[in-house]
Amino acid sequence: MNRLDQEQWHTLQARLERASAALLSQLADDLDRDTDLRQPLPHQAEASPADNASQRALRAAVHEAATQTGRQLDVVRHALGKFSQQSYGLCERCGEPIGYSRLNARPEARLCIACQTWLESSGR
Repeated sequence: MNRLDQEQWHTLQARLERASAALLSQLADDLDRDTDLRQPLPHQAEASPADNASQRALRAAVHEAATQTGRQLDVVRHALGKFSQQSYGLCERCGEPIGYSRLNARPEARLCIACQTWLESSGR
């Protein structure tokens, strides 16, 4: 069992739900922007090679932003799924409770400080 009290549990769950909604909105905006960039501009003469390169670079940046937003959304959804399993707040490596201060700073945290430190120092 994690060491979170009911208020902490509900506060962190609400923060993750808000983050999920914000990320969904951002992802929709990114995908709309990507679609807009793929549409030809009205009354556009043939584009120069420089214009084409700029468009490709812009599309790539928008695609990367959408990909990153999707990854963040996956992380938040994973954390939210742990609430229904009653495993939220437990380290996925050692099973020990993750401290409230860490969860308050990073509600999507999967590892306790000790395991996160081990992971980073081992280069995995």
